[in-house]
Order: sequence, then C-alpha cells, then structure tokens
Amino acid sequence: MDNKCKIITALSKDGGFRLLLADSTNAVEKMRQIHNTSRTMTAALGRSITACAIMGKMLKSEKSSVTLRIDGGGPAGRIVCVADCDGNVRGCADNPEVELEPNAQGKLDVGGAVGKNGSIYIVKDMGFGEPYVGFSPIISGEIAEDITEYYTVSEQTPSVCALGVRVFPEGGCKAAGGYILQLMPDANEFITPILQANIDYMPSLSQLIAEGKSLEEIAGMIFGLVEFNILEEDEFEYRCTCGKEKYAKALIGLGSEELKDMRDEGKPIEIVCQFCNTKYEFRTEELDELYKRAVARAEAAAEVERSEEE
Repeated sequence: MDNKCKIITALSKDGGFRLLLADSTNAVEKMRQIHNTSRTMTAALGRSITACAIMGKMLKSEKSSVTLRIDGGGPAGRIVCVADCDGNVRGCADNPEVELEPNAQGKLDVGGAVGKNGSIYIVKDMGFGEPYVGFSPIISGEIAEDITEYYTVSEQTPSVCALGVRVFPEGGCKAAGGYILQLMPDANEFITPILQANIDYMPSLSQLIAEGKSLEEIAGMIFGLVEFNILEEDEFEYRCTCGKEKYAKALIGLGSEELKDMRDEGKPIEIVCQFCNTKYEFRTEELDELYKRAVARAEAAAEVERSEEE
C-alpha cells in the first residue's frame, strides 16, 4: 500500500494560533504490519508516531530530529518514536502484541496499555550543540492529553493535542490522524474559547478521516469563523533510517576487546532493527574487519591524547 501521508500547517489570520494537522493512516498501517501490533497497540503506537511526526514537522533546522519516549509503567512497556524535520517517522514498543479488554467507554484501552506511572520525554536534536531534553509526568496514558500537558508544563506553550486511530475488527488501521493547536505570542485571548467550543462540538478526528474529510475541511471545522490560511501542505511517511554500516559503527563503538570476543567465537551475529525488523548479519570475517577498525580507532585516539599531553 501507499505509505505516503499528508500534513498541513495553518495559521489564523491574526497570527495568534498555529495548527499542524496530519492524516497518518498509511504510516500507522505500515507500522502495524511491521510490528504485528494488537488492536490496542495499533492505537497506542499509532497515536505516538502521529504525535512525533507532527512534532518533527515543527522543527526548522534541516538536519534536526525529535525523539518521543513514553514510559508509563503499563504492559506496553516503553514506547519510542523518532521523526525528522519533514515528519518522516519510525517507532517501536517493548510489547507490541499486548491486548487489553475495552475500557469503560467501550474503546481500545490505550491508557491501560501505556500506564500512568511515569513520564513523557521529548528530545530535540537540532543538528548542532547539545540536544534539548524536556519531560513531564504522564497524566492519563492516552497520549494526546499527555502531549498537551508536556507543552503546557515543560515548554510553557498553551496547546491542544488530539490523536485518533480507528482500527478494523480484524486489526487493520482504518483511519489515523492528529493535530496540535498552539497559542502563539500575543494571541487574542477572546478567540481561545471560540476554538475550544469548535473542538468540543467536533466528531472525533479518526471518525472525520474515516468519513473521507480532507485536512482542509477539518481545519475549517477547528477554526470555524476564525479566518485562517494554510501555509504548507507536505507529505511524510513511516521511514526507517537503519543500515548495515550504522550497525557496524555501533559494534565498533563497543571496543576492540568486545569485538575480539565476538570474532573468536567463530559464529556470525545477527542484529534486528527495532523500528523496521530488518535483519543484518555480520559474518566472522566481517567481525574481524570491524575489530581491526576498532583497534585503529583506539590507537588514533591514544595518539591524539599523547599529542595533547606534550
């Protein structure tokens, strides 16, 4: 299936309110197929990658990325998602096949799977300097409420986040999407309750997407009578950036002694990417070459250290 998804950025005409709105259906379905997620975890991990894609799109630097980590203490375990500045996203969960009974409202129990005893962490790497790390406590485990809390508490940016994933009875993703609406500096305080009322009276986002509503139409429902402009329309997808050379560098980072032990065992090793399940095998002769590279790197580092001492 087509993996492409759509995201739009809109701004109220007075510049006081910014909206990033995404239809992530295809990305969530690809994620489901890769990780063989249960219905509950399709919703939980699907909401997470949708939120992360939107946060990635908020970044300005070309080489920047954002990592969303959710540690709620629930049976889903840790959820980790990574997105680039174009919104291309990948994600994984410790226990993607966890299934729970529906919650009291008869809906998929995302909060029960994620848990409420932990924190949400956001790491923004702008491609230079030290990454920015922010966090806030999880308040519901439903993810959208927790993202809203994060922006309000950690970044002090009043925001509203909505995320939705609709799952077929047999498990496939029928519709998925999300948005983050933020108050910009000098926003008109009288418009805020108008937008909140619009949101309160809207059907769920996943329902609107399942019904075939366009992102432009949904943005119009959110803003209502408040005039706005669509600034950007872009595509993103579920995309992993793994590769054999990346894992080779990671193995070299373990050090020459560790690699020597691996090589001397005389058996190939297999590494499986946590985001896309691609398998990479390193044969004995490849481990020997990595060992030599690790030794050379250690010797070069020692030489630099001796030069600095002199």
